[in-house]
Amino acid sequence: MGKTTETTMTDSLINLADKSGKPPGYLVHVGEVHESGSRISLLDYSKEILEEREIQSIEEIAQYKDTGTITWVIVEGLSNVEIIESIGKLFDVHPLVLEDILNTHQRPKFEDYDNYIYIVLKSLLPADEYFTINYEQISILVFKNFVFTFKEKIDDAFLPVIKRILSSKGRFRGFGSDYLTYAILDIVVDRAFLVIDSLAETVDLLEEEILSKPAADTLKSIQSVKREIIYIRRFISPSREMLAALLRSESDIIQQSTHLYYRDVLDHLLRISESLDSYRDILSNLLDIYNSSISNKMNEVMKVLTVFASIFIPLTFIAAVYGMNFEYMPELKWRWGYPALWVVFIVIMSLSLVYFKRKKWL
Repeated sequence: MGKTTETTMTDSLINLADKSGKPPGYLVHVGEVHESGSRISLLDYSKEILEEREIQSIEEIAQYKDTGTITWVIVEGLSNVEIIESIGKLFDVHPLVLEDILNTHQRPKFEDYDNYIYIVLKSLLPADEYFTINYEQISILVFKNFVFTFKEKIDDAFLPVIKRILSSKGRFRGFGSDYLTYAILDIVVDRAFLVIDSLAETVDLLEEEILSKPAADTLKSIQSVKREIIYIRRFISPSREMLAALLRSESDIIQQSTHLYYRDVLDHLLRISESLDSYRDILSNLLDIYNSSISNKMNEVMKVLTVFASIFIPLTFIAAVYGMNFEYMPELKWRWGYPALWVVFIVIMSLSLVYFKRKKWL
């Protein structure tokens, strides 16, 4: 769905620090370039009307401004600054908002303007690697009858919402832009449950590994997962604040009847946050168990070494006595002295082992 528009302005900065010295509202893409071009898709609908099309130029969007229908524009790929700038001019979006859309290092937040609201949050999805998370910034501009979503990557993340609109018998298409915004937020937040499922599987594997045979790599894995949880919490906690601020907003765009749906999204975020806290505590306990396990293993090794040392101490003492170079040692002249000494050695060793066994040191 949609057409890929080749980038005409390809200047991108990796780090926000590279932008220092630029004036406020200076438009440049900040972040990793996931796509070399941009794909723009449009979905226009009401109870009676449904249109899905590709957008080749921003000017094509202007014809939908006064139709009274709900228009959803999806912009995927942010390296083309001209697209964002053109949308800003066409809909009178503040330059600082456009700057935030292009800066993919944003903290999740909600901002209320006169005729639109701006929402930014992170989409989280587990990668194929060992509990590695892919992060993608989603920016949403919500007008009375328009919704713009800006994504870093070209994919089918919004396909479930698009299918709901296309298959709707009038219920979905009977709501306004605020309900469409809810559906977008809901699909983005619910993707984080896949992260929680992946985290649960990873923690189970770590627990099994620690209880069976912990190794040095186990500690690295625990620390890696704990670090990833910290990164996730950096985006989940502000998202909760963002939803709470949205619910407190007095904007005419968000209808009171839609608050119930937004509270449901907030409830999902709370569940995700609580799950992260639980697994963080479990990982801390696993770290304690790992340290205890390593300590116990070391104690077992030391116990064995101590037992062997204890057995050989009297043997070493006897050998040292008869290793002294005194001339008058009667036992040195005995015919059966050497075999007798081995008998003494064996008896001492046997008695020591029996004693250690009874004491349950072995």
